[in-house]
Amino acid sequence: MNKKIYKLSLVFLAALSLASCRDNLLEQEPTDALSSGKYWKTEADATSALAGVISDTRYLFNRDYYLDGMGEYVKMRGNSFLSNSGNNGRAYMGRWDYLPWGFGGWFENMYKYCYGAIDHANYVIDHVSTMRDNTQSEEVKKKMQVVIAECKLMRALIYFRLISWWGDVPYIDWNVKSNAEVASMPRTPISEIYAKLIADLDEIEQVLPAKAKVLGRYSKPAAIALRGKLNLYWASWNHYGWPELDTFTPSEAEAQRAYKAAREDFGKVINDFNLDLYRGGEPGVCDGPAEMWPKGTKINGVDMTGKVKKLGGATNLPNYFYLFTPKANGDGEFVFTFQQGGSSTNQGEQLMRDFAGRTIQYSQSWVNPRANIVDRYQSTKTGDFCEPLVAMSPSNNARVTKNSSLNPESYANRDYRMKATIMWDYEQIMGMMSLKETGLSPYEYKNWEGPLDVYEEDGDAYKKVNYTSYNVLSTTGYVFRKFIRNYAGQDRTDGDFNWPVIRLADVFLMYAEADNEINGPTPTSVALVNRIRHRGNLPALKADKYADHDSFFDAIEQERIVELIGEGQRVFDLRRWRRLEKVYGGPGSTGYTWYDVFGAQENQYWVNSSILQYQQCYIFQIPESERNKNSNLTQNKPWR
Repeated sequence: MNKKIYKLSLVFLAALSLASCRDNLLEQEPTDALSSGKYWKTEADATSALAGVISDTRYLFNRDYYLDGMGEYVKMRGNSFLSNSGNNGRAYMGRWDYLPWGFGGWFENMYKYCYGAIDHANYVIDHVSTMRDNTQSEEVKKKMQVVIAECKLMRALIYFRLISWWGDVPYIDWNVKSNAEVASMPRTPISEIYAKLIADLDEIEQVLPAKAKVLGRYSKPAAIALRGKLNLYWASWNHYGWPELDTFTPSEAEAQRAYKAAREDFGKVINDFNLDLYRGGEPGVCDGPAEMWPKGTKINGVDMTGKVKKLGGATNLPNYFYLFTPKANGDGEFVFTFQQGGSSTNQGEQLMRDFAGRTIQYSQSWVNPRANIVDRYQSTKTGDFCEPLVAMSPSNNARVTKNSSLNPESYANRDYRMKATIMWDYEQIMGMMSLKETGLSPYEYKNWEGPLDVYEEDGDAYKKVNYTSYNVLSTTGYVFRKFIRNYAGQDRTDGDFNWPVIRLADVFLMYAEADNEINGPTPTSVALVNRIRHRGNLPALKADKYADHDSFFDAIEQERIVELIGEGQRVFDLRRWRRLEKVYGGPGSTGYTWYDVFGAQENQYWVNSSILQYQQCYIFQIPESERNKNSNLTQNKPWR
């Protein structure tokens, strides 16, 4: 294209190289009409340009699972930098452990890449609008309008992320043609951006089809769900306050209006489009955990106490597991997703590489569950929390001690989503090498590709079977099963699972949250939460769990924790609910300590942290590199 690449870092036009589609477009010459020029001439030109915008936006969101390392239930291995070299350096970088100071600065590149993708969207909107205006065909006009709407949807998603992290940010919704247009642009108040995004989403809703005709394109439910989520967050900021954004004045009246708007939006998604939870929200079947030889068992004089009698099953996994494999692509539960290219496209997702271990296509296990997540999975018998697990040093007796974290029986009869999400000792997973299955491999903490023996019952004797353990690095005691394909054929960075931005289960829980803030617990909201619980084979909530606003809020939070783990949602909940201090102890406290399944300390943060350090995690720093170029960019209060 003949469009000039300006030096302004804010707009970061260099980020146009994020998407291969945009790379190709840079070699084209633009035209202002359907009938002239080498590009911007046909419907195919418009849709390929849209693909570039979606690709740019996808790279900003399709590894949001790293954000869970900023919460309390997921750990990133080391200090995990997301350089994404496997995607030609196209993703942003970030440090994802929730550090008490200096944190916001690590998001400088995210800030820039967001504006690069916004500029890309504005550029395509401008040219496709010209195509639309210069054609006489009403059918083509409608198709062009859909392309414009999808570009605006991407832009709205990016701005929502920007205001969630930084509050007020410069709002640019036009095709920038001169550096002078934005070089001294101040930050736009968040209230103005919110109003503009709502107006855009109102328009988008009217244009998009009820159901996308092509995989990878977008429909009304995506726009409505995003508008609902924006309304919910706006309500939260007004209800709970956002003191770190000192240009923002919260209003409870505005919060209630926004909660009602959010509930209305989520209600539309739930009721108007015949969407349903994956496989009807049924739990499916779930193999049990491993079995150990009971204490005192002797066979032919050999003490079998605490030896493995039977490995945990991995043949029958709950439906929740398959929800996060490519088998679920296109299912109605996925309201807003980003399509991945899969093998040989250089557009594949990297879930297996980041969640699995070396036994599976030499994956790297950058993302691990922390040990404290296990106690969040409730009993399928009582529907309530189980007795907390007791961390114990490894020994044969620990393997058979009641409620020991090392006793597989401690994990029996729990929420099916636990089996589908994490692995504990003697659970199995399918090994893969050279794109072929290598057989089930059992996991044992700190036994990485070492010998693991099973003493199977054989009449009045036993049969010793030798295994090689799952080679996966974890410092918590648990590893993920969620997101890891259990069938061969795709390499660790070549998956084609469509990353969920908003799922129907999330919509259910957000509806319940908004409704609870308006009316307290209602039968409709309680029923929606129970539908989510049912997929874990849990009983319905007991009456005391929705006796009042606070108890039902806790029940909603509980479901958000276990249902959405690893999907990058927890940190946003903690921030908009103002719960960082509640979780981590608050300023001047002893902080928050994580322990592994052996009871050894594996992390400690927030020790004697100051008020300022907490404030800096509620709002991020406007990059100083941007402020050095533009003196009108003010800084957020905790970073001045």
